[in-house]
Amino acid sequence: MSKSSAAGFDWISIFIYLILICFGWANIYSASLGSNTGSFFDLSQPYGKQALFIGLSIFLVIIVLSIEAKFYQRFSSIIYLVSLLSLAGLFVFGKTISGATSWYSFGSFGIQPSEFAKFATALALGKYLSDIQTNIRRLSHQVKAFIIIAIPALLIIPQPDPGSALVYAAFFFPLYREGLSGFYLVTGLSAIAVFILTLLIGPLWVSAGVIFIALLLFFRKRKKRPGRVLITLFVIISIALSFSVNYIFENVFEQRHRDRFNIVLGKEVDSRGIGYNTNQSEIAIGSGGWLGKGWTEGTQTKGHFVPEQHTDYIFSTVGEEWGFLGSALVVILFVLLLLRLLVLAERQRNQFYRIYGYSVIGILFIHFLVNIGMVIGVFPTVGIPLPFFSYGGSGLWGFTILLFIFIKLDSDRLSY
Repeated sequence: MSKSSAAGFDWISIFIYLILICFGWANIYSASLGSNTGSFFDLSQPYGKQALFIGLSIFLVIIVLSIEAKFYQRFSSIIYLVSLLSLAGLFVFGKTISGATSWYSFGSFGIQPSEFAKFATALALGKYLSDIQTNIRRLSHQVKAFIIIAIPALLIIPQPDPGSALVYAAFFFPLYREGLSGFYLVTGLSAIAVFILTLLIGPLWVSAGVIFIALLLFFRKRKKRPGRVLITLFVIISIALSFSVNYIFENVFEQRHRDRFNIVLGKEVDSRGIGYNTNQSEIAIGSGGWLGKGWTEGTQTKGHFVPEQHTDYIFSTVGEEWGFLGSALVVILFVLLLLRLLVLAERQRNQFYRIYGYSVIGILFIHFLVNIGMVIGVFPTVGIPLPFFSYGGSGLWGFTILLFIFIKLDSDRLSY
């Protein structure tokens, strides 16, 4: 990289990235610290491996930023196809860890291809939507865009890894930015609301509420026949979904998923330890107070009360040892990064660059929102790491490539 090209990189985003990975490593060190304190680079410990992963990430950054920006658009389809093959190959060559066949094993290290499929899908979606022949307002083109998003998600779900598949909802961010009708958003949010409310109060009350809302809308749109037709369809579909919820919940969801939903919704007391991780996480965060107990001084963290605390539950370490102020700092850093990326995305003249930027924002936002919501008990437990923070090479490398491809694309914006 020349000095002139380096000057074009967004150093604000890079600086926030560096703060997050360094602060993340400090918390991984504390969460995985045993009674015997070893070297920071002890590869037998998670913190030692994470230090290695961070070093390799810097190497990846150099590679990503050294490649010509147009390469990512030109070869996006090939990158996407390779990612699909890597996901499909897990069913033959994958290693099962904690009940999920999501990894390729290489000795003591493993690679999780679903982490890399995110940026590959973002590239493929950007390539398709930016094609001069694509009009996202046409139904046939919408279906093709949905297929690009759905294929990797459908390959991830049977692993089973529903948490990683959930992240693909993030691609609705760039779709809406490029002009997708709000009908899909309203439909999706309505379906989620009907599903949750049915679990809480039953299908009869939900159906009554839907009919009441429909009547109000009828009076408001009584002179518009197309609106009345849509309202009628909304009522029929909502009531049908409501009476299907119990069947879906009992026959499609696994028992562990049902338990987690019931606990979050308050329908079940956690007497069997189903929500043990979340309960202990809440205790750890609550015990931190305003200023925390100090780095490596968290009693819940040092006692390893939260299983796998250095991975998906790393934010509980922040809450206990750094307190409310430390937790707020992490949240602020993520919000600043997302806002900065939003500014970068909006200043792009190249549609492909903008779409990819919004994909990055969506993916990071979903991870950030769901992970922290899970740790504080707002959302059910799903396997979604906190970007740049949670332990794991695949996750760190995948997020690093995802972010720095966009930083590279942004540096090339003046050529358009």
